[in-house]
Amino acid sequence: MSASKQENTGQQGNTGKQGNATKQGNKVARTAERKRLRNRLVRRSVKTCMGKAKSSVDAGEESASQKTMLAISSVDKAVSKGIIHRNKGARLKSRLMKKLNKK
Repeated sequence: MSASKQENTGQQGNTGKQGNATKQGNKVARTAERKRLRNRLVRRSVKTCMGKAKSSVDAGEESASQKTMLAISSVDKAVSKGIIHRNKGARLKSRLMKKLNKK
């Protein structure tokens, strides 16, 4: 198998690496890669904030409500950017508030 055929085996994450037939195809691949990286960053920060809030609620810390509000804010920002679906955002916020109000 030649080197060019090995590159085009359909590996994920190589959107900018594969040669497209047109300039527009190359541009679409570049912008998709930028968006993918930005979305991944935002999703990761949401997960981090949610995890910190959950652990502080479970531990019964005084700062649990502040961390919960920060997590809810990060979820709302991700929803407004279209990175997380609005129903998933509502579900995450609901579960977090339910856990906070039990303590």
